[in-house]
Amino acid sequence: MDGDATVKARTVFGLLRLSAAALCLVALIHRLAWGLASNTIASQNFFAYLTNQSNILFVGLLIAAGVIALRRDRDPRWLTVALAMVLTWTITAGLVFALLVWQAGLRGIRIDVPWSDQVLHFWLPACTVIAWALAPGHRRVPWRVIPATLAYPLLWGAFTMVRGPLIGWYPYYFLDPRQVSGPAEFLTSSGIALATFAVVATALVGISRMPEPKWLRQEQHARKTDAAPASGHERSRVGATQA
Repeated sequence: MDGDATVKARTVFGLLRLSAAALCLVALIHRLAWGLASNTIASQNFFAYLTNQSNILFVGLLIAAGVIALRRDRDPRWLTVALAMVLTWTITAGLVFALLVWQAGLRGIRIDVPWSDQVLHFWLPACTVIAWALAPGHRRVPWRVIPATLAYPLLWGAFTMVRGPLIGWYPYYFLDPRQVSGPAEFLTSSGIALATFAVVATALVGISRMPEPKWLRQEQHARKTDAAPASGHERSRVGATQA
């Protein structure tokens, strides 16, 4: 198998990344417009949601990743690490949102889920997990990325807890002291959320460290062999022949 297979695979994934970025952007715009139409304080705080913040980062990163995939055989390490972190946040946000919708149903609380919410919370995270496992040219992510992924949700949570009492609103009910039974429920829910971030990050790092497909390893080895300079003995033989 020649290098054309890698080029074609990278081209396909580059176009898919750019398409996913466009879909994510359209979904964010629709979700913002849909929310503002409801004239609620939650809609006015669109950018305060961790889901929306992480998906905005996701759009920019996907555009960069798509362009790089179209121009290079392998992703730079910084891109793979950044993707691992942002994917951890978007995937976990989707899992937490699914849990909130389920709990709301148990409590008899209605939560409307427009198509844009479904895309942002469910479909895009699911597709990106598949792409993460299959994308050619990915790099191994170091294990130290796992605790690093917790920095953003911790900072976001601290800011939210300071801002919440000032405006009388929290993006998620389990952060609102008025909607939980007490500190125990607050700490338990927050601990579960942080543990979910850690588990998702661990899974993504583990997937990135899996060996690449055999055909891709053989192709890379063949390309390195072809590009290697000839040994001194081989150069001598070539020179003698030319003489």
